[in-house]
Amino acid sequence: MAKLSTDELLEAFKEMTLIELSEFVKQFEETFGVTAAAPLMAGPAIGGGGAAEAPAEAEEQDEFDVILAAAGDKKIQVIKEVRSLTSLGLKEAKDLVDGAPKAVLEKVDKATADKAKAQLEEAGATVELK
Repeated sequence: MAKLSTDELLEAFKEMTLIELSEFVKQFEETFGVTAAAPLMAGPAIGGGGAAEAPAEAEEQDEFDVILAAAGDKKIQVIKEVRSLTSLGLKEAKDLVDGAPKAVLEKVDKATADKAKAQLEEAGATVELK
């Protein structure tokens, strides 16, 4: 097997959708037993109790699902936004919008989720992040 250069790998990644990249990262992590998550800062626990640590972990959510709750009355604009955010074709994007509530993006970072939510809401949709 020919070894790919870093530049060749980056070019291949540029052609992938966010969902495809997310799936690649998951498979990479499983194959090599590693994680792409940034390490958390280690420090002394405030209060020293185990119960205080659980809420802090809940706040550290780093993967989000962008859920289309409702298309609103500008369905065509919402379909266009779904297509721009995903690699879906027209029929698949329409089916996703018609079948709301549905996930548009899954397991994306906070910045990507916020951007997608803003785009979909600007088009007239109701969106939730989970």
